Amino acid sequence: MTAPWTGAATAPEIEAELARYLRVRTATDWAPDQDLFASGTLSSLFAMELVVHMEQAFGIMIGGTDLRMDNFRTIRSMTELAQRLRAETGGGDA
Repeated sequence: MTAPWTGAATAPEIEAELARYLRVRTATDWAPDQDLFASGTLSSLFAMELVVHMEQAFGIMIGGTDLRMDNFRTIRSMTELAQRLRAETGGGDA
């Protein structure tokens, strides 16, 4: 597992980390806008694993209305969520 970023993380850095994690966990390369759940091979349980990974890797807390499946549907949507939450908590630039 990747240690949390303490400084700013760019969108490409976040996307690369999420793509790496997904490649390791699913043995599949995912495009940034590819729907992770459309194929039916990934489940809502896996979405919760993504939440835990993102919280640990990016030093964020995901809760409340941010726990919508749409926030985890693509690498790009997860990147946008991570950047927004990091900016809100002072963990990095948006």
